[in-house]
Parts: sequence; structure tokens; C-alpha cells
Amino acid sequence: EGRVEDAIPPGANARNAVYEYGGGSYAVGGGAVYYTEFGDGRVWVVPGGGEARPISRAGPWRFADLTLDPARPRLYAVEEDRSGAGEPAHRIVSLDLETDAAPLVLVEGADFYSSPTPSPDGSKLAWISWSHPDMPWDATELWVAEVDQEGRVRRRERVAGGEGRESIREPRFAPGGELWFASDRSGFWNLYRTDPVAVTGAIPAADAANEPRPAPSSVAEGAFRITPVTALEAEVGGPQWVFGESFYAFVAPDDVVLAASHRGEWRLHRVRSGAIEDLPARFTDLRYLGWDGRRVVFIGASPLETPSVVALDLGGGDRVEVLRRSSDPEIDPAYVSRPRTVELETTGGARAYGFFYPPAHAELEGPEEERPPLVVLCHGGPTSAVTTALSPVVQFWTSRGFAVVDLNYRGSTGFGRAYRESLNGAWGTAEVDDCVAAVRHLAAAGEIDPERALIRGGSAGGYTTLAALAFRDVFRAGASYYGVADLEALARDTHKFESRYLDRLIGPYPARRDLYRARSPLHAAERLSCPVIFFQGLEDKVVPPNQAELMVGALRRRGLPVAYVPFAGEQHGFRRAENIRRALECELYFYSRVFGFELLDAAPELVIENL
Repeated sequence: EGRVEDAIPPGANARNAVYEYGGGSYAVGGGAVYYTEFGDGRVWVVPGGGEARPISRAGPWRFADLTLDPARPRLYAVEEDRSGAGEPAHRIVSLDLETDAAPLVLVEGADFYSSPTPSPDGSKLAWISWSHPDMPWDATELWVAEVDQEGRVRRRERVAGGEGRESIREPRFAPGGELWFASDRSGFWNLYRTDPVAVTGAIPAADAANEPRPAPSSVAEGAFRITPVTALEAEVGGPQWVFGESFYAFVAPDDVVLAASHRGEWRLHRVRSGAIEDLPARFTDLRYLGWDGRRVVFIGASPLETPSVVALDLGGGDRVEVLRRSSDPEIDPAYVSRPRTVELETTGGARAYGFFYPPAHAELEGPEEERPPLVVLCHGGPTSAVTTALSPVVQFWTSRGFAVVDLNYRGSTGFGRAYRESLNGAWGTAEVDDCVAAVRHLAAAGEIDPERALIRGGSAGGYTTLAALAFRDVFRAGASYYGVADLEALARDTHKFESRYLDRLIGPYPARRDLYRARSPLHAAERLSCPVIFFQGLEDKVVPPNQAELMVGALRRRGLPVAYVPFAGEQHGFRRAENIRRALECELYFYSRVFGFELLDAAPELVIENL
């Protein structure tokens, strides 16, 4: 491994919270590093060999999705303006690299923006926009405009989207100047390219071989000819929760490497002159693809490897080099549980998917006469997904005698738009049924003890956890990490990005207030009959702490075993290693008291009420 040095000053925090989830927090060019400082919300620059200085004003502004202008000394960004009353305003701006002058406003009017993308010569700018009640995986629009010498936007045109239900993401100009993007117009996020020529035709459907047709046709949309590049029954990309993601990279004008999720397992593909080929499949989780002029670089993980910065040399032999690992030392494979894909039947004749991990330990085995307890993991979003990447959380449980099923329940991404939308109107029911179906499926196969089934999840997965405990009688205990307990409170109090998310997942509020109350675990606390432990960041703006605290109070009044572990300084999702470790240790100790087994490790300090 080469030498690693900090690119920003000690104590700096290159992070932002635009849309509360942030991303795109730095850009590099001309020997300088530009980054968003989480502490003050400003954009800072570290010139080569120089001192850090701000290039944006102090105040109620945040910035994300930083991208350098290749033709001017300016930096494109998505700005979040919190200076007014009510919801913050969002727009695309550019910042002067030399001063901290006010940003130049380029595009505004929509509720949300992302992906400001300049052409190689700086003469054009593309971007994505969308507005309430849509989320970016529901419907977005792709725009392109000319940029004049002063850096102002002129003659904008909509390239795609805006009619029907189409989610567009990740626009990018090819080295030859053509605009590429990912769209789910075929039912899966696939790659498309545009040329500024109006022709007619039709987009072919994906074929049985999951490969593009030899000569894909084109369709005219306005002044642009749009041509499909891939026709995979797989997803090139995922839900746009954060800024700055990259799932494809240009090797040459007509040579692209891309990452696609095939039902939760990611693969690398290369497309040259319309023909698609598979690249080495060692990694099953792929993110942030780039091209350094010689190698494809990305963040990759596998069932035996935590996420690492990886380089793939395409010059011959497809040699893979791990440049930097996210964790050291490596885990001994003898202690690692390998995933097995499970497909199960759930309610309404539907199918759900997941990865099953049996208990694994190099030195210990469970009693032959016993089947292991099961931990059902519920991912967040709920428009998210799980992969087979080595997860320390999963291995924490499997190395201690638990079996784990990591579910891609209905509503998850990686399975196409229809599967993603199968949760619309059914959040709190359909995915809960999938969790129950997973227990029954694994119990019928003799893999687990259904009388010792546990459920845990964070955020939306925390809601699913609480809903399963309140509305089903299958699980014997559960853990909610910053989970939703009161859907009405979430609809009223959450941040702008997700303020209309529930319109599709449940129904419009307050018109369907009856559904919000009926599916809220808080209003069904009298139906809970098992122990629950809650973990909560006290600075969480997405799911405020009062959600957990109200639920804890309800269980306390019912006399049920309950524990509450708050973390000062944490937001939505825990980031400090000591807090993540403490949460897992407390959760394990909680289950040990519930089921009456002894721990080999020292017990953490935890108050369990009503035990």
C-alpha cells in the first residue's frame, strides 16, 4: 500500500447534511482540495501546500455535490438555503474559487436538485430535478443548458423525464461530449446516451439473455435522440439517498465499465461498441466507480472482505489490487458465516428475497439437539437494499450462535421498479409479512428455532421491527435503532426531503390519518407482549428522539421489559465506533437476560426495566 496522508487539516470534517443525508462533500482539481465543512456549513479549499480558507460565506447555507467547472475558476454545488421560514430552499449554484463572494444562482424553482454535471469543455451543464410528492426514485427530470463565458446558464432544455413515472439518475458527459444517464424507463435502471439529433423509433425491451440488442433503436424526446446502452434485468445504480454516487465510468468514448445489482449481488460489466461482457466477480458489492486513466477504481466488498478501495487493471489479465482496506486486521475466514440466497413465498402469492447466514465459529458449535435462534435484519429506507458484503454486524451475531436472515423485503431496490413499488400503500403490512414469512420459511427448512426469533432494524427498519412486534405474534424480542413509532408525528415533523415520502408508502396525510394511526406501533402498544430495547441519537432530525421516548414510556406503563440507550452527539445512524460497539454489546446482553443464557464477556452497564 502507498502512503496515506490527510488532505484536509486536523479536526476538519468533510461532511454535509444537505437533505439530511449529505454526500458529494469534496472535489479535487488543480492541486487543490475543496470540501464542505460539517461544523460551519461552508465550503473550504486547501491549495497545494497552502492553508485552508473558506470560499463560501458563513450563514444558514449548506452545500453538497461539489463539482469543478473545467473551463472557469468556479465550483458547482447544490445549495440548501435555511435563511427563510418554513422548508429550506434548494438550488444549483456556482462558487468563485478565489473569493468568498455570494454564490451565483444558476437554477432554482424545483423542490430538489442533484448532480450538477459540466461537459468536458464547460460549455454545457446537466442536472437532475424533482419536486414533491416524488422521491428521486419515483420521478425525476434530466435537464441540460448552455453555459456562457461568465458561467451563467442559458437556453435550458429538458432531456428526459417529466412525463410518466421515470426515475433518472447520474448524468455524465462522455469524453466525446454525449450525455449519458441511468433511467428505469425499461423497469430497471439501465444506461442511456443522448445525441442532439431528432429521430424516431422505439426503445427495445430487455431480452432473455439480459444483454442489449446488437443495434438498439432510438427514441426522439424534444431535440434529443436517446439510445439505450444496456438492457439488463438488473439495476445500474440504486436509490438516490445521498449525493455523489458513481456506478459507471468511461474508459473511452464508447467504452464504459458499470456496476449492476442482480437481485442484491453486484457485478462489474464492460460495454464496448454495444457489446457487454462480465468482469471479474470477486466483489459482490460495488460503489463509487472511477477511471484513473489506466485502471477502474471502486469501493468493493465481498462475503469475505469488508469495503476496500480497489483498482482493476484492464490492460491485460484483469489484475485486481486492493489499495486500502476499511478495517484491519482481516477476519479469519474460519469465523465467517457465508451467505446463502433465500427466495420465499409471502402474502398474496408474492415473493421476497434475502441472504441467510448460519451460525459460524472456528472453535465452538451449538448443541446438536438445538436449532439456533434467528435474528431478522430489517434494512432502512425502506427503499434500500442489502448485499452479501461482509458485515461486522451480521458476523457479530453468527459468531455468537445466532442465525441471521438479511432481508430484501418488498420495496427494496435491485429487483426492478415493480418490486420497488410493491410496497406503495402497504408500508407497515407487506414488509412485515415478509419478515414473518422468513421465520416460517427457515423454520420449515429446519434451519432455526421459531420460538427464539428476534427482529432488529434501524430507521425505516426500526419501524418495521416495531410494527412486527406490535401487529404479529412471531418474535420474542426486538431492537429498534432510531425507528419510527408514530407515523403521524413523522409525517408532521420530518425534514423536507422525506416530508411527502409517506404519501406513496401509506397515503396522503391528513386525508388518510386513519391509516397512519392504525399502522403506528405507538397506538398499538397494548398489543405488545415481548421485550424491546431502543437505541437513539439525540441529535436525530430524521426520526427525532421523542419517537423512541414515547414508545419506551408506553412499554414502561405496560410493565414490559424495556431498555433505552440514548447517544449524545449522534444523528440518524451512529458513526462513532465506541457507540456502535456499545449498542451491540447492550443488545446482546438484553437478549441474554430475555432468554436466560450466560455471556462469556463482561456485561455492559444497562438498565432493563420491568425484567
